[in-house]
Amino acid sequence: MTVFPDGTKERLHGHNYYLSVTVELHSIAFAEMVDFSPIKAAIATVCQEWKEHTLLATLNPYYELISESDTEIEFLLCKSRYVLPKEDVVLLPIDNLAVEPLSELACKKIVHELGDVLVPGVVESIEVTVEENPGQGASTRHQIERV
Repeated sequence: MTVFPDGTKERLHGHNYYLSVTVELHSIAFAEMVDFSPIKAAIATVCQEWKEHTLLATLNPYYELISESDTEIEFLLCKSRYVLPKEDVVLLPIDNLAVEPLSELACKKIVHELGDVLVPGVVESIEVTVEENPGQGASTRHQIERV
């Protein structure tokens, strides 16, 4: 549910987000070839974590955790009360459920997951795009610092 600055929100509903990654290379020379297997694995990790779950933006000013147990989570969002099975929920450290903060979070997670795969001087940047529909989304770009 996307929350708006005035404290209103969308109704609880599903989304099929599309995640894509663009890797900008310094060179396409054979000697500097990048193995995309770890990149595919990092994308799969993020997608699997979020797939078929209710995503909650825990840094949203209109979100309030009431209680959390091993089996359920109870919260308020824009003064509406929800109780959901805990196994169906992923708590995200973002301020809203929209493609902009989702792309930033996905980019951070993928960059962290890849670690040394993103060799400075070989990889210039990585850009992660999250779309609600093809052509409707947001991207976050992470510059790889040269040593």
